[in-house]
Amino acid sequence: MPKFKYKIIKKSGANKSGTIEANSAAEAKSKLTSGGDMVMSLSEVSGSAGKRSGKKSLKKGGSVSLSVGKVIKEEELTVFTRQLATLLEAGLPLLKSIDVMIRQEPNKRFKAVLEKIAETIRSGSPFSDGLAQHPKVFDRLYVNMVKAGEAGGVLELVLSRLAGFKEKAMKTKKKVQSAMVYPFVVVGVAVSIVVMLMVVVVPKFQGIFDDMLGGAALPWPTQLVINISDFLQEQILASILIVVSTFVLFKLFLKSPFGSRLYNGLAINLPKVGDLVRKVNIGRITRTFGTLLSSGVPILQALNITKDITENYYYSKALERVHDKVRDGEPLSAPMELESVFPNMVTSMVDVGEETGELDKMLNRIADNYDEDVDNAVAGITSIIEPIMIVFLALAVGFIVIALFLPIVEIIKQLTG
Repeated sequence: MPKFKYKIIKKSGANKSGTIEANSAAEAKSKLTSGGDMVMSLSEVSGSAGKRSGKKSLKKGGSVSLSVGKVIKEEELTVFTRQLATLLEAGLPLLKSIDVMIRQEPNKRFKAVLEKIAETIRSGSPFSDGLAQHPKVFDRLYVNMVKAGEAGGVLELVLSRLAGFKEKAMKTKKKVQSAMVYPFVVVGVAVSIVVMLMVVVVPKFQGIFDDMLGGAALPWPTQLVINISDFLQEQILASILIVVSTFVLFKLFLKSPFGSRLYNGLAINLPKVGDLVRKVNIGRITRTFGTLLSSGVPILQALNITKDITENYYYSKALERVHDKVRDGEPLSAPMELESVFPNMVTSMVDVGEETGELDKMLNRIADNYDEDVDNAVAGITSIIEPIMIVFLALAVGFIVIALFLPIVEIIKQLTG
């Protein structure tokens, strides 16, 4: 009997993974969902069906993972979601709407994904099962909201909310990215100027110093600049390798548990920058959580999903602790008040939302407020970064110029003496 690897969300909201034996993917899914648990992914273990036949077989109705990787941009997925919601609101059946999307989709890889989803629906499986087969394209948030929409018979409404969520998330992301463009450009210009001075200008001055000073010792700033210039000219491949290696090692460090915690901790505690990072994280968390609740996803499951898509380690751990206390029967606002990453204003509004029974609306209102605050935070950071970058560029170029002119002063003294 073949074996299937699975990942599920239990009724309690906890994640669980493992393997199960079944004659088909459909039977495996039926066993897993019999207790009210939700299947996130299901795939046949490689080689487990080898005794039955010479190759792996996929039966209709199965929920087998067939992810083809990160094949589309977030903008493309947002446009797809909005258009699909519009078609469903216009009264087109789901399968017909997806066929329309397939015909007009220019991205061949995404088109192949949609064709597989259409095949899954034709075989009798829900739309959410087809999405779950491609976890690198449709994340847990997307799949669970669609599943909730199917269960409540409001799929078009949920897709419209999901499209709105993604549009607002993209808008906030672009605001932050635009704030980072200016400093990167200034740093790039500064590095280019310094390299040009080191490779083109400094060697010419070095020849003048050798001729005029007859090999006399140079001031330490001048000698440092000349040594760096010689290294860049003679060891250009080593210089490039050092830069690339430093970048790669830094990226690997950030992916490590310690590096991630250190980076996330610095990010939320730096002056001005930390204010922006905190606003972006709280806005994203409340927007995601509120959108899930408004779409009918149970609160524990919504907390779990929100925790998993939160990139900052400290906010993710805070949500994990909140989830555990809510699971034990506490109201949402109580454990949130104990977490320093959530401001008093947020926990107070959450408390009001629980009291009035409109928690989802209150969470989305918090997200709207923080999205507006991000604009002010970005403007504040930009106003500070601009003079800092100008000073940095002036210091770098000024040091080289001064270092080159120190020996010239000595040469002038010798000529006038």
